[in-house]
Amino acid sequence: MTVEANYQYAKSLYEKWGIDVDSVLEKLQSVPVSIHCWLGDDIGGFEVNKSELSGGIDVTGNYPGKARNPEELRQDLEKAMSLIPGKHRVNLHTIYAETNGEVVERDQVKPEHFKNWVNWAKEQGLGLDFNPTLFSHPNAADGLTLSHPNPEIREFWINHCIAARRIGEYFGKELGTPCLTNIWIPDGYKDVPSDRLTPRVRLKESLDQIFADEVDERYNVDAIESKLFGIGSESYVVGSHEFYLGYALKNNKLCLLDTGHFHPTETVSNKISSMLLYSDQLALHVSRPVRWDSDHVVTFDDELKEIALELVRNDALDKVKIGLDFFDASINRIAAWTIGTRNMIKALLFAMLTPNDYLKQLQEEGNFTERLALLEEFKTYPFSAIWDYYCEKMDVPVRESWLDEVKAYEEEVLSKR
Repeated sequence: MTVEANYQYAKSLYEKWGIDVDSVLEKLQSVPVSIHCWLGDDIGGFEVNKSELSGGIDVTGNYPGKARNPEELRQDLEKAMSLIPGKHRVNLHTIYAETNGEVVERDQVKPEHFKNWVNWAKEQGLGLDFNPTLFSHPNAADGLTLSHPNPEIREFWINHCIAARRIGEYFGKELGTPCLTNIWIPDGYKDVPSDRLTPRVRLKESLDQIFADEVDERYNVDAIESKLFGIGSESYVVGSHEFYLGYALKNNKLCLLDTGHFHPTETVSNKISSMLLYSDQLALHVSRPVRWDSDHVVTFDDELKEIALELVRNDALDKVKIGLDFFDASINRIAAWTIGTRNMIKALLFAMLTPNDYLKQLQEEGNFTERLALLEEFKTYPFSAIWDYYCEKMDVPVRESWLDEVKAYEEEVLSKR
């Protein structure tokens, strides 16, 4: 059977449950995923005075072909996006500034250093998101930044974050779509601290100073990202979930949930509904932890599907900004982008093809038998036929045929770097 024939058969099965598949596909096209640029060069960045990767972040592997400059990184992103259905966004870090060989410290970075990215985004029809880079720098060598006891180091990072928000505002103005500027810091201690409060007082004061610098919220949206622990901060992280949740609610900022930043037995999917009761918007960095925050390529697993279900059945797709954050230098980076992003979109489609309203009704009626039965049966409904049709309709490779294009790109482009 052809892709079209399979689609029509699958469509008829879903429509028996009142699911308008054509409308689902139209809606799916409108959901952007923010694709992280830093996978393409192993979070190295292009600073003239580049520092070694540090701050609790580690990239393993040495697969050939990583991007060596902004032009190669943009070329690789274009290739990956040609294999991913829909129109999406690209997420940048400050270390991807282009300074024409000039040493520009992070507290002095300006919108002009990202004009090439903006021009490229205009050509590609993309939105841009942004992050200040508070790691891999001498002023973060001891694992402390915005909570540092040295006021001069704190001021450096405060000014860096202020500069980043102004760049985010520039992105939003130029591209006509608000930029999400997200602050994550590595601050914490490897061993049990003797004082948990004072660093958090300093972090709060630093954030207050950063956000006192006014930028137009029509163009820049602020987010703050928590973490439970990491390399070098196993015992204590200053910017915990509780800290940032409280700060975000009190100061009208977005709380960003990274799926790898919690205890292995916690799930982000279980937090979304509670947080949306008190927050107008949330943000996500979707990753895949393996025992800890190890940022593996996103797979089509149960937690990814549960996250998507929470967004869809609670009508929250316009309230939650979806971004990705994973890296793996042991495999082809174009393939990693393609696998992870396609899986995020697949999960959204899977959720949209679930009879959520009826399942909610069954729960309210206490009919747990039918609820469980249907949840299980829909796992093997012909979802893949709808996905194949969507890919064909969006003019991207169907099923694993995208891998042939990646192999050809590796032979023609990546292997020659």
